[in-house]
Amino acid sequence: MDSRTAAHVLSQIAAYLELKGENSFKRRAYAGAAQGLLALGADDLAPLYRSGELGRVRGLGPATLAVVRDLIETGESRYLEQLRESMPEGLLEMLDVPGLSPLKIHQIHEGLGIETLEELEAAAKDGRLATLPKVGPKTVAKLLRGIAAAREHGTLRLYHHAYIEAQRLRASVASHPDVARAELAGAVRRRAEVVARVDIVAECRRNPVAVAQSFTRLAGIKSARADKASVSIRFVDGAELELHCVDRDRFAVALWRATGSDAHVSAVAAALQANGVELDDDRLRDSSGGFIPTPDERSIYSAAALAFVEPELREGLGEVDAARRRALPALLTVTDIRGVLHCHSHYSDGKASIGEMAQAAKERGWSYIGITDHSQAAFFAGGLSREAVRAQHDEIDELNATLDGFRVLKGIEADILADGQIDYGDELLDEFDFVVGSIHSRFSMDRTTMTDRVLRALDDPHLTILAHPTGRLLLSRDPYALDVQAVLEKAAALGVAVELNADPHRLDLDWRHLQTAKRLGVTIEIGPDAHSARGLDNMEVGVGIARKGWLERADVLNARSADDVVAFARARRRL
Repeated sequence: MDSRTAAHVLSQIAAYLELKGENSFKRRAYAGAAQGLLALGADDLAPLYRSGELGRVRGLGPATLAVVRDLIETGESRYLEQLRESMPEGLLEMLDVPGLSPLKIHQIHEGLGIETLEELEAAAKDGRLATLPKVGPKTVAKLLRGIAAAREHGTLRLYHHAYIEAQRLRASVASHPDVARAELAGAVRRRAEVVARVDIVAECRRNPVAVAQSFTRLAGIKSARADKASVSIRFVDGAELELHCVDRDRFAVALWRATGSDAHVSAVAAALQANGVELDDDRLRDSSGGFIPTPDERSIYSAAALAFVEPELREGLGEVDAARRRALPALLTVTDIRGVLHCHSHYSDGKASIGEMAQAAKERGWSYIGITDHSQAAFFAGGLSREAVRAQHDEIDELNATLDGFRVLKGIEADILADGQIDYGDELLDEFDFVVGSIHSRFSMDRTTMTDRVLRALDDPHLTILAHPTGRLLLSRDPYALDVQAVLEKAAALGVAVELNADPHRLDLDWRHLQTAKRLGVTIEIGPDAHSARGLDNMEVGVGIARKGWLERADVLNARSADDVVAFARARRRL
């Protein structure tokens, strides 16, 4: 029994427990054990179980270990089978529908006997679903949109989940005795916000076709399809791997080809051809028919008379022309970030104190943190009363008096109300070092009304940063209707920063809009939207998306000092 299959079984048990309404501690225990086993990456758990090493894996307790023992000894889990008998497996699919909670799934199953996603869709369309308590026309319409989204997204995963999976798979490929090196390619290397599959290119010490074929026998595979030196693998848990095996001479071209979008690869191939170079089976050939050495990807772009294009930019959106003109940006790096500005503490819905958040930010090499707990209108997130704001400011003053080389800025995530007003009013807003404004309600406004709402908010001189401006939640909630171009144009004109929210579920502003923002001269703030110390690590994903949006250090507000941030905020108030 391999660790991936065992982890999949534990994950299914966790999902069934969620549907049954079991206590969250029990469900999390199985989900945590699944993650621990997946990280283990073992092809055979039996020796680890017999030696006792398995019992020391983080997350595995007596109950979850009993399931693994069952799997090792019989290949099946009696507990999972019991759960399947008590609840149809088709209900698991419903958990992927945005907005459909386990409680609601249970209600639908009990009330209408619905057991599959297809039956659920039919009931929504023929009116049966609307006969259930508290299910009206709006709920049915939302549910139908959710079903369509679940089907459209299919096996798509958020970038940070896909990246973790990709690292595991890369390590597995690299451990093969006939693989000299293995590198990530495809959408993961381009830092796409959502990823359908993991692409890996492997340099082989012997026949690449034979090496590729050997990977079809990996543990935990549901299906595998080999085509010469490439193999497409689907694992039991839905993860997909596209593996390309090549010899050393072909590695750089194969990695470049597997990384870029079709449009990028075609554009570079055309540039190569215009320069008298032909692509020939993952190698370059000159006009006389001789092969051109390609020790790395830079040599490919050099052969095409192009500047090197960073992987994040290889989308076929003007980067090849910019490379020809030597006009590519000097992309932002993680080390350019000097502080973070969108962070929550336990004053609202955060999980840590201000001091703990400050210490965590300092440990990550930053020189300041902006605390931006929710304003009073966000009562659902523990929004701060006026008294709580002043108590927080007193605490920040006391903390700053003890800090050396680090500063806590007084911020707020103030709700943009339905009429475009900023929560609290001028007198209290004047007391903050900076103000982040965001929308947390009335998402269903039409495009004109929502755009007018945001444009009115931009007129408030207290607004420093417009946060997660389109309100999207990747694979879960579409952006609200908004004229983004109009918003960016006004933000540029008024000197309001626009956020690239680095929470991997948001990554909002979208990187495609970032390119527009850059052209307009909009200042971008990269905010982790951190609700814990661990959430500060969202910044790495955010910087990756900023790079994908062509951003440079000068484009980013929090690549500046704390004094510069405060000056940026005050400049608007003096207008």
